[in-house]
Amino acid sequence: MSAFADIREIDPLRVWDDVAGRDVRGEQVSLVVIELGPGALVPEHRHPNEQLGLVITGTLQFRVAEETKELGPGSTWSIPSDLPHEVRAGSEGAVVVDVFAPPRDDWGGLEREASRPPAWP
Repeated sequence: MSAFADIREIDPLRVWDDVAGRDVRGEQVSLVVIELGPGALVPEHRHPNEQLGLVITGTLQFRVAEETKELGPGSTWSIPSDLPHEVRAGSEGAVVVDVFAPPRDDWGGLEREASRPPAWP
């Protein structure tokens, strides 16, 4: 197995309606490029994984616990384990990078979408 891959060649996981992720997994961390369609909702949820993220394109309305913020390219977040959070993409959609530690084992049963070009260059 190679240590290298092209994220554009990884079939996306269907995480929620109009939300898909292309994932790279290690033993102790996972990195996911998430594509959110216009107005896509990631409903409130929580997980035992610590989560860090970065907006690449588009805008988000992001709520972590009781704090809500509008985010755009270059904005980041840090979510401790088990803290509730929710996201809504702006009118143009968004592409973000999320990092989870440990890796998201609960995504193991998600379906992969047929290969399609990514929403970024």
